[in-house]
Amino acid sequence: MVEPISSGSSLGIQQLNATKKSLNKTQERITTGLRINGPKDDAATFAVAQALRGTQSGTQAVKVALNNAEATVNVAASASVQVSNLLIDLKTKALEASNPALDAASRSTINNEFQSLVDQLNTVTSSASFNGVNLVESGASSLQVLTTESGDAVTVNAQNLSAQGLGVDSLSLLTSGDTATALAAIDNAINQANSSAAQLGSDLQRIENQGEFTTRLDNVLSQGIGNLVDANLSEEAAGLTAQRVKEELGLRTLAIANAGPKALLSLF
Repeated sequence: MVEPISSGSSLGIQQLNATKKSLNKTQERITTGLRINGPKDDAATFAVAQALRGTQSGTQAVKVALNNAEATVNVAASASVQVSNLLIDLKTKALEASNPALDAASRSTINNEFQSLVDQLNTVTSSASFNGVNLVESGASSLQVLTTESGDAVTVNAQNLSAQGLGVDSLSLLTSGDTATALAAIDNAINQANSSAAQLGSDLQRIENQGEFTTRLDNVLSQGIGNLVDANLSEEAAGLTAQRVKEELGLRTLAIANAGPKALLSLF
């Protein structure tokens, strides 16, 4: 004989199913950490959050580009400082060689030191690269830097700080005439190197400022998305405990409701 289901039992089953559904939803929120896991939770809010995620994805790509550019320009700027220092050393050697009392052997020694400094200068510029990009060697290309999520970019112009680019590659101190020519060329090279260093420093500052802004923008977007879709885990945990208690009470109530008809049937 099939046991009848009382109206009280039927209502209890409905309430228990509703509790179970709510419990599963709360468990999902706790597991994912999200209040809105898909469009069925809140279609309008989900759409806004997805749009913000798209914007944030572009912003994060810009951050990577700016970080790489900052490192590249930073290396170039550091090289420009070293080049400037080497040019000052070259001028010092040229001034030493301008002493009319020097004998040929001393002048030759000073010239050898001078040429060694020129070689060091070329070594600095040829090795001043980051991720395969060198902005200060001979033949260097300018660098395009992505600055916004919409595709805007700035250009960092290459600066030829090689010995050839500065006009100090073929200088000599072997004669007083050569030394006078070298001094004039080195003064011009120092001015050129300082101008290049100033330009690289300005470009670096601009990139750093844009990078800081982009980082702040990324943080704001993250916070905005979180405010829209993140679950309050403290509230969800408390709700989970309450729903489990409610589920347990529902099961007991359903058991009591089903026990009544069975007791009545046992009398017949």
